[in-house]
Amino acid sequence: MEKRLLNSPEQSEENVSLLAEQVLNQALKEYRKDKLREKIDEALTSRNKEEFIRLTDELKKIS
Repeated sequence: MEKRLLNSPEQSEENVSLLAEQVLNQALKEYRKDKLREKIDEALTSRNKEEFIRLTDELKKIS
C-alpha cells in the first residue's frame, strides 16, 4: 500500500490548487457583490423600488 507523506509534492500541489480555488471563488464573490451594489445605487437613483428590493435581497443571499 502506498503511503503519502504530509509534505509530499502531490499533497503540496493539492493544497495549492485548493487554495487557488478558494481565492478565485472569494474574488468572484466580491466582484458580484460590487456589481450588485452598483446596480442598487442605480435603482436608488432611478427610484426603482422593485429593482432595489430584488437586488438587495440577492446581495443578502450572497453575503
